[in-house]
Amino acid sequence: MSKRDEPRTFQKRTFQKRPIQKVLQDEAATLAFGAELLATLKAHYADGVVVFLEGNLGAGKTTLARGILRALGHLDAVKSPTYTLLEPYDMLDWEVFHFDLYRLGSPGELEFTGFDEIMTGPGLKLIEWPEKGQGWLPSAHAKVRLATYDAGSGAPLQRQVSVDFA
Repeated sequence: MSKRDEPRTFQKRTFQKRPIQKVLQDEAATLAFGAELLATLKAHYADGVVVFLEGNLGAGKTTLARGILRALGHLDAVKSPTYTLLEPYDMLDWEVFHFDLYRLGSPGELEFTGFDEIMTGPGLKLIEWPEKGQGWLPSAHAKVRLATYDAGSGAPLQRQVSVDFA
């Protein structure tokens, strides 16, 4: 039986749930942080992890998701699933479900996407704009907050990222 055919099970491992706070200087740093976050998630959750990606438009949520997917070996384009709500990726290590709820009219619309099956099944669930799905979303294992700020002196905008684990 290949690794891909083995059943995936959820198993939460005990770890220190210390928040992470960092300044990300540019897009490359955001991509690298995605890989770092993935390593933390994989070290502490065997499968079935829900990650909320919070921040204003342009804060770097999709860029962070791209960093996570690249660390899993996905080399194709990663775009925000703003119009489709969901972009699934079947990676060797984990299935990844990238949601963007920005255009969700009401949380009840999630009922028609197979949302319940995905949320209760295995895989990594990355959810942008989770506040739009309030009442339908499970609790997050990790909440990632991204914000841009002006470092001054003509420097490009930087990102402040904080991660809290449940």
